[in-house]
Amino acid sequence: MDRQQILENLKGETQTFDVVVVGGGITGAGVAREAAGSGLKTLLVEQKDFAWGTSSRSSKMVHGGLRYLASGHIGLTRDAVRERERMLLEAPGLVDPLPFLMPHYKGSFPGPGLFQMLLAMYDRLAGTRSHQKYTPAETLNWAPGLDTTNLRATSRFTDAVTDDARLVQRLIAEASHDGAMCLNYVAATAVDRDDNGTVCGLRLTAEENAEQSAITVNTRCVINATGAWADRLQKQSATDHPLTIRPLRGSHLVIPWHKLPVTCAVSLIHPDDRRPVFAFPWAGATVLGTTDLEHAKDLNEEPAITGGEVNYLLQIATRLFPGATIDRADVLSTWAGVRPVVTDGGGKAPSRENREHAIRHDKGLISIAGGKLTTFRQMARQALAMALGDQHEDRLRSDEQRVFTATPNDRKPDDITALAWHRLGGYYGPHRQSILNNGDATEIPDTGVLWAELEWACRHEQVQHLDDLMLRRTRLGLILPDGAASLLPEIRNRCQSLLGWDDARWHQEQERYLATYRKGYQLPMGEDARDA
Repeated sequence: MDRQQILENLKGETQTFDVVVVGGGITGAGVAREAAGSGLKTLLVEQKDFAWGTSSRSSKMVHGGLRYLASGHIGLTRDAVRERERMLLEAPGLVDPLPFLMPHYKGSFPGPGLFQMLLAMYDRLAGTRSHQKYTPAETLNWAPGLDTTNLRATSRFTDAVTDDARLVQRLIAEASHDGAMCLNYVAATAVDRDDNGTVCGLRLTAEENAEQSAITVNTRCVINATGAWADRLQKQSATDHPLTIRPLRGSHLVIPWHKLPVTCAVSLIHPDDRRPVFAFPWAGATVLGTTDLEHAKDLNEEPAITGGEVNYLLQIATRLFPGATIDRADVLSTWAGVRPVVTDGGGKAPSRENREHAIRHDKGLISIAGGKLTTFRQMARQALAMALGDQHEDRLRSDEQRVFTATPNDRKPDDITALAWHRLGGYYGPHRQSILNNGDATEIPDTGVLWAELEWACRHEQVQHLDDLMLRRTRLGLILPDGAASLLPEIRNRCQSLLGWDDARWHQEQERYLATYRKGYQLPMGEDARDA
């Protein structure tokens, strides 16, 4: 059932759902996947695009969080590394191992001995052994060009990396396959309650029908998984203990790989605030990240990096790789995401805030926020268990069941590279062969992306705007110069008819996309560029 059919069904006779999920990021997509997989009649709605917020703008890491282990959050770290191992097993090509290097310079903390002890505990929690210690000479085999002045040793360990927007899209596809109705650009405007204050329904408005009367659905369970927006539905709640969200911004720079050719993640403690900052390979480019700052701007606007953050990240690149001479002119793109950190209001520094998730229940409205991308499945199951109450052991599927349907072990076509074949299996699972059978398998130069992927997205992945296609279904807008503006004529030739857009709509969408790119994904201009 496509998006328009789902909307038409909802506009007809009022439907009843076991669970309605509000929020199409990683947490909401995880809830929908677990709910539908458990046989619950499930609806998911997202006010913008799937993964529009934090879940397309994270640091792309699927990790246990060494910093959380170091600060004593052993339970959070244990759960995360086990979920990491699960995803590596179930979704290769979507979640892949990534070696990390931590150089230890004289006078810096932590030293190699202490860090190796921490890594031993980290590996024990994961049930694997991946850590190693290297001499300065051995380090250069892994990271040519790294500054070895006063380098004592380097620690290596393994975590994992993903494309967060594609991870969300894969979960949406899995949930839809199991019967969930999932809609982007549909806002939840009001929670309906009965005379006892218990949730009995939800009112919705679709972007394209905003002037029409609201769509109403019946449900006894609304799961508010809107992240940084969680307090908006909570304001309609009478709970005495609402989630208090502290929006914190993390920004990144995308550099051409040839300017900073790293094959593993290289981390260093930033001298300004003692935070770990890293360079890592992603989507054929190199990413520098991340910052951790208050975000006080309107959450409905594209978050953007500031000049101060650009300087902060370029400083660490120069410190790590002094011979690389990276400057602003080398930056392909940027992204900034807003983390929905649950705070106790104690006035802690941003990097000191607890990253664990929190859940609140108010007579059928379950609000969940915080946490880590890696632990989305556990967060989803906890929210559903709370919603189902005493019935959860009978109605919630086994914890052992797969999240991701296994990808068929088909023979690789001769004209597809092994790398592309591996990635397609992770991104699309059982649809990999269909994508190749029904689209152009030619790679777009300098991207690794196939034209068939754009065609598939236009047909099957609810592309409502051009920025959906350029920034989330694919990452062409991030990894090509100027937001891939030079590629837009060819994309138009291939995709306009698939999307059903006339010429006026295409021009409108192109202008919208380029404005979005300039505002949120390129280096800041004017006052923002000078912000320090």
